[in-house]
Amino acid sequence: MGTALLLYIIVGSGIAAETLGTDPGTRLLAQAIVVGLGLGALIVLFQNVSGSHFNPSVTLGLWRIGALTGDEAARYVAVQLAGAVVGVLVANLSASRAIITFSHNARDGIGPIVPEGIATFVLVLVVLALGRIGRRNTVPMAVGAWVTAIVFATPSTGFANPAVTIARVFTDSYTGIAPSSVIGFLAAQLLAGITAAPVALLLYPDPIPI
Repeated sequence: MGTALLLYIIVGSGIAAETLGTDPGTRLLAQAIVVGLGLGALIVLFQNVSGSHFNPSVTLGLWRIGALTGDEAARYVAVQLAGAVVGVLVANLSASRAIITFSHNARDGIGPIVPEGIATFVLVLVVLALGRIGRRNTVPMAVGAWVTAIVFATPSTGFANPAVTIARVFTDSYTGIAPSSVIGFLAAQLLAGITAAPVALLLYPDPIPI
């Protein structure tokens, strides 16, 4: 449910941003604030229910440090992907648009892909590091703030989540991504999840119990 609500916020705010005029900076800033605040609220809501697992890259990082088994990680990812697609479809319907509209918004080239990897790496590192130092209560604020920053600051507009990337193919709106651009984004995001885990272990080798 958490990933579905996240995608509803992302796509819904993007569709709303289309009405803000032609200034791209205004649109992007509005969406960055909405998504960051919404994500922070969702993490608070679901933190003690599912651990607020909305992101396959974070799930991959948790598996790499031994916090999840392979079976647990696979189940989380399956639910994340399904929820993300549902969230996009509901957002499309809520805006009185066709339930599925494939995006034509190409985000190709090194320009968006490299920052996407960096954004995802730091996001995963923040989650893992705060967990290891016993400060999970600060995750909603830290992750919400980081996502606000990367949505506004990166050429990719900060997807930083494989489930988000795949699901946004199904909306031909402000936040969509063309199918041809997905592979590069996924590669960067998954690599970031894998590499953030050993860095978290290196920086914080001795976890602090809650």
